[in-house]
Amino acid sequence: MNEVEYQKHYYPGTRNELVARLREQLSKFRFEHVIRVEHTAVKLASRYGIDEEKASVAGLVHDYAKECSDEQFKAVIQSEHLDPDLLNWGNFIWHGEVGAWIIGQDLRITDQEILDAVRFHTVGAPHMTPLQQLIYVADFIEPGRDFPDVATARAVAQTSLEQAVVYETKHTLTYLMANDRPIYPAAIATYNAWIGKRK
Repeated sequence: MNEVEYQKHYYPGTRNELVARLREQLSKFRFEHVIRVEHTAVKLASRYGIDEEKASVAGLVHDYAKECSDEQFKAVIQSEHLDPDLLNWGNFIWHGEVGAWIIGQDLRITDQEILDAVRFHTVGAPHMTPLQQLIYVADFIEPGRDFPDVATARAVAQTSLEQAVVYETKHTLTYLMANDRPIYPAAIATYNAWIGKRK
């Protein structure tokens, strides 16, 4: 796949420079994941007429904060006066919700749609732009994912981005309930908003 040449300055540098930052920040496992998510996101962007440069940047940075320590996340929540309920959760929630703030600071990304795509990529949101939908979906279906029904999820993403959001949301909540895991309130709000969009 051809790499996206950055021209719109969503990230204040080239794609190669951003990739280099990520290589320094992330483990090999996580770095390879974000590259796959970027490629998946750009393909979906091309399919659905979404800004491919935004898709590239958002796909690359969505897990930028994934390997930050709990102490780092808690310090940001407290110093930036973020929702104190965040302290009751963990990395799965923090690397999106708090990670968006960290990305803005560390990478000097100011585009709110990209930052919200990071914020929403784990639990979604009742209202998501097409870019935010595709990052939510690309993270779920990238080629390294291997879970029951992933082939169905990928097929749905090729026919309807909205239906892919619905499928992923139902799949994730079903998994959490089956494993007696707590569900972040925003994930329930996502489900309630998107379930009405099913065919």
